[in-house]
Amino acid sequence: MKKILVMLAVLIVPFTAAPPARATPRAPVSPASTTPPYHVVRPGETIKKIAAVYDVTPAQLRAWNGIVKPNQPGVDGVLHVAKPPITLTGWHTRIERVTPAAVNWDPKKKCPVLPADLRKVWVTYIDFYGAARSGSIVVNKAIARPTQRAFLTLYRMRFRIMGMSPMSLNAPWITDMSTVTSGYSCRTVAGSKTLSQHAYGLAIDVNPVQNPMIRGTYIDPRSGVDFLARAPYRRGMMHATGAARAFTANGLYWGGRWRTLKDYMHFSPNDR
Repeated sequence: MKKILVMLAVLIVPFTAAPPARATPRAPVSPASTTPPYHVVRPGETIKKIAAVYDVTPAQLRAWNGIVKPNQPGVDGVLHVAKPPITLTGWHTRIERVTPAAVNWDPKKKCPVLPADLRKVWVTYIDFYGAARSGSIVVNKAIARPTQRAFLTLYRMRFRIMGMSPMSLNAPWITDMSTVTSGYSCRTVAGSKTLSQHAYGLAIDVNPVQNPMIRGTYIDPRSGVDFLARAPYRRGMMHATGAARAFTANGLYWGGRWRTLKDYMHFSPNDR
């Protein structure tokens, strides 16, 4: 009898379920397919004119975009031409000090500005799909306030920005960091050995792909080749009578006015 019981004990083994297979993480998907229809504002256009084009009322267009009478849309601004699924939040901003680690500070690189003289400016911006997001940009403390005011103007005119840090939260579907609107970076001018104004925290690049730097046949970033023609008014592009004025009205010069080269993304307080 004991022998039989021992045999049964050996045979009756507890069943353990195999661990569930782990799902393969999916790459974040761009919301481009669900982007509400939009219109990029051109010179001379008004709420009334734009509303007539899309067969909506001026009141609807104002409501969908938060534009109060008698204000008119700004050139380079982007308007919803149908009711958006989410209304814009209010604009928020703050300025923070930065740590050496936050800007990858390395004394060996002999960067010309210390982290103590840099500031992280947080602003609300509107992404390419019409959503309000909180983004940051690191600049020299000397231009922190003008930077705030410039981005407030961009928000009010409903200008759209492809992405700002932290990209892992604001646009995780983007892996090309050359698309990011940014400021401080301890580097040289693209295609040269000269220290960039970004190394001093005195330059801001806005939507680099849509506003590339052009020096002869050299284009930076290369993905900006589709935006060499500046006559069209497309989402994220900057023009002299439009979004560029958000910065030039706050004491920064625009690289889009340079003669020896064109740097449509670039703004700095010393015109360099």
